[in-house]
Amino acid sequence: MITVNLDVLLAERKMTSKTLAQRIGITPANLSILKTGKARGIRFETLAKLCHELNCQPGDILEYQEDDSNALQ
Repeated sequence: MITVNLDVLLAERKMTSKTLAQRIGITPANLSILKTGKARGIRFETLAKLCHELNCQPGDILEYQEDDSNALQ
C-alpha cells in the first residue's frame, strides 16, 4: 500500500492545502483526493511541483508500506 504524507509535510511547513493547491496549479479538490490516498495516479509534473513547493523528495510524499493481508506466502 502507498501512503501519502502530504498532511505531515503541510503541517511541518505551516502551509494550508489551499495555498499549496494554488502554488502548484491544481484544484483544492484534486489535492484532497491525492492527500487522502484516493488518487489512482499522479503525474510526474505534479509530483515535481509538490517537491519544489514543499522542498522535499518524492519519497517524503509517498511511502510504501506492505499490506499484511496481501503478503505473499
